[in-house]
Parts: sequence; structure tokens; C-alpha cells
Amino acid sequence: MWACVTPPPTNPDDACRIFDERLDWYVAARDAKEEWGVSPALQLAIIHQESAFRAQARPARTRFLWIFPGPRPSSAYGYGQVVDATWERYRVRTGRIDADRDDFADVADFIGWYGSEIRRRTNLPLADSYGFYLSYHEGPGGFLRGSFEAKPWLMSVARRVAERSARYDRQLTRCRAQLDERARAPWWWPF
Repeated sequence: MWACVTPPPTNPDDACRIFDERLDWYVAARDAKEEWGVSPALQLAIIHQESAFRAQARPARTRFLWIFPGPRPSSAYGYGQVVDATWERYRVRTGRIDADRDDFADVADFIGWYGSEIRRRTNLPLADSYGFYLSYHEGPGGFLRGSFEAKPWLMSVARRVAERSARYDRQLTRCRAQLDERARAPWWWPF
């Protein structure tokens, strides 16, 4: 089973290298951008923060008597660390019943869909990476209530996500044309 898991990219700090290694990720992120409006750079920044590109990431278990593993603090799972209830809502509302949280393309689409939900409920522009991450983490309702204001650590994380998104976006300006050209090539090219 572990042999089927896609390993994290070799250079997670360079969007061009990530997508060069995994062209299918680029196509998925580009498709999500076209459908929902969330940039591939922001998608990558969120996935980097949430799972470090590990498909089967989960929150660490709590400990009982400092030794024995206890329950996990949430049902978050996969590239986007999406909790069960939110993932189920996404699957039902989009009709993507077979979507999986450990599939990059499905999570890219989820981030786009969730971005459209965030925009609809909060009026945040999708270009506001800082606000988007706060809303992604706290949910649109929590964001509107300002729940993040009592979490300085979360605001610091949101700043890092926004900085990473901006860096990824700058990187993608230098390689987007080559990635688009590779994505248009027949599947058998250059064989």
C-alpha cells in the first residue's frame, strides 16, 4: 500500500520544480484555478503548510501518560488537512463522491471550491492570501467572528502562507509557459 503513495517533491520551496516533477499536479492546479479562481500558487502554499505535500498526513496523536498513543485531535487528513464533515460537504455539493483527500487533484479542486465558499460568505477577495488562509483554517464562520484574533500563532502562520504564495507566484511567472506547453503535449511525448 505504501508503494502507491506519491512522495513529497524534492524541492518544496520552488513551484516550478514541484510542477516540473509532477506535471499532473500543475494540470490539476491550473484546472482548479480556471473553475474556481484560486491561484495555483495559493493552492501550493496551503498544501505546503497543511501537509508538507504528504498525501496521508494526519495530526499527531495525543499522549496518555506521556507514552501511550491517544486519539487524534481532529479528523483532518491528506494534502489539505480537511476534516471529515467539510470534505463530505464538498463531495456532496460538487457531485465528486469519489474524491479523496490523499489525491492532489481532488484537494486542489477542494481548495478552489472552498475558496469560492469563503468568497461567497466573507466577501474576501481570492487574492488576499492572508485572509484566505485564516478563513481556510477557522472556517468562514470562525473568520467572520474573528476567532483567529485570539491566536497570534495562527496569524503568524497565515503571514508565512501569504509570503510563500507570493513567492510561488513569482516563480511560476518564469515557468508557466513551459509548463503549459508540456501539458499540451501528447501523453507519449517525447518517447
